[in-house]
Amino acid sequence: MTEKRNEVNVKKLALAGILVAVGVVCSPFSIPVGVSKCAPVQHFINILGAVFLGPAYAVGTAFVTSLIRNILGSGTLLAFPGSMCGAFLASMLYKYKDALPYAYVGELFGTSVIGGMLSYPIAYLLMGNTTAALFTYVIPFFVSSCGGTILAAVLVTALKKAKVLDLYLGNLS
Repeated sequence: MTEKRNEVNVKKLALAGILVAVGVVCSPFSIPVGVSKCAPVQHFINILGAVFLGPAYAVGTAFVTSLIRNILGSGTLLAFPGSMCGAFLASMLYKYKDALPYAYVGELFGTSVIGGMLSYPIAYLLMGNTTAALFTYVIPFFVSSCGGTILAAVLVTALKKAKVLDLYLGNLS
């Protein structure tokens, strides 16, 4: 039993590392909106992490990607609440509802509404943006999330039809 548990963890860790690498490499593909840099690829990765890895790894992937992007200067502090809230809600909804549309809605709502509202105190207190309001980042984060969610919906649906998703998740005999 221990070997199986370690194998699953290594597989998840390897996939999480790949997702982090893709997120960092694709971070130049961002849309500047005020002090934020909206990165649609991050939302795509959040959904892949939610479906393939589960809540802990999805949130960890979002955190590490945001951290590296900030260290390299290709992200802002606003990447943390947006990406992590989106990854968390997408993975929790997918885990308990077991349907892909819930992951998509979780990413959209988690990133744009929850993450957007949590970005306000970060922008105001840590980044010195005194003109920000509570809902300042909701619309920009939603637009960014939509692009990544559409990408993920196309890819994850194709993987589901090809039975790759079922094979990875262990649903095939």
